Amino acid sequence: MAAMEIDTEKNLQRKQSTYQSLDETFEIQNETYRGQQYSQIYFARLHTMRTLLYSLVTHWKPHVPDDHLVLEDESGRVKLGGTVLSPSVYVTGEDKYVVFISGVNAGSSLSNPLQFQLLVDHITGHLGDEKEQGIAAEIVHVVIAGNSVEIPLGLLNGQNLASKDQSRLSEPVQELDILLTQIAAGVPVDIMPGSNDPANFCLPQQPLNRWLFPGSRAYNTFRSCTNPHCFELAGVRILGTSGQNIDDLKKYSEGKDELEFMERTLKWRHLAPTTPNTLGCYPFTDRDPFLIESCPHVYFVGNQDKYGTRILKGSEGQLVRLISIPKFCNTGMVVVLNLRNLECHTLSFGTQFSL
Repeated sequence: MAAMEIDTEKNLQRKQSTYQSLDETFEIQNETYRGQQYSQIYFARLHTMRTLLYSLVTHWKPHVPDDHLVLEDESGRVKLGGTVLSPSVYVTGEDKYVVFISGVNAGSSLSNPLQFQLLVDHITGHLGDEKEQGIAAEIVHVVIAGNSVEIPLGLLNGQNLASKDQSRLSEPVQELDILLTQIAAGVPVDIMPGSNDPANFCLPQQPLNRWLFPGSRAYNTFRSCTNPHCFELAGVRILGTSGQNIDDLKKYSEGKDELEFMERTLKWRHLAPTTPNTLGCYPFTDRDPFLIESCPHVYFVGNQDKYGTRILKGSEGQLVRLISIPKFCNTGMVVVLNLRNLECHTLSFGTQFSL
């Protein structure tokens, strides 16, 4: 089931983009745990890093997609070269947006369902005037980066639960599913697990069980993904986590903000450098899935205290958009990324009314 249309008087059509999941490296499929320790993942990490250093990789050069002008009529199209005409001064390409949300924490004392519903209504084109609905039609993807629910862990004491306690456990997930169903009915949505979600604790976290979301899973636009999560959208490679890697790194080193820690992980070419010492991870035997083998265009981290972004320029001309996504339950804020030029901004949703 899929519905990609915004219902307005002019019957606006939602833009779409090609999508390719690149989560295979983070999936635990044929691994078998036989009591192995972490020496093997250390060996795999060191071996790969040594190989990279010796080979001086030349393909580590992603950047904002090349921009050029095309002259087109009914007979065909011709790429224009030279320096007389600059692509930047012409209106070319389409604006297509990705919305990043993190830290919804449905079921917590900080969660505000009305606040999230306003966001859902904006994404689905049911909020605002015709201009705002036109902007909503340019949203082609939604990413929910972890900590979507808060389960009352005090109930999980190893004893049988009374029926009312079972309801308390399931209510946050049911609330989330209702909202996700509305999003998935209009736009593709990826949901990643986080430290608070009902998923495995160690990284890489595996996708949340689709059966938790009876409403959302009816749509082929709903995808339950790993954490870390990597995908390509309209040719733009996007890599991100739900925040555990940066949160743990901050405990044992100093930096002025989250973006600096993110920059370090990119320069070190490793998403989670503190695994397995202080951050739990699966004891892989033949690989280290957290090694960054291909530079992304966008690198995001969820569940941070505040919003931040900047362009990181590498030594070989790489350009990477860094995005620190704030907790929605605390800030009411989401991040919007333009796939055309990798510019981003925030949207804030509030429910306070002044008399």
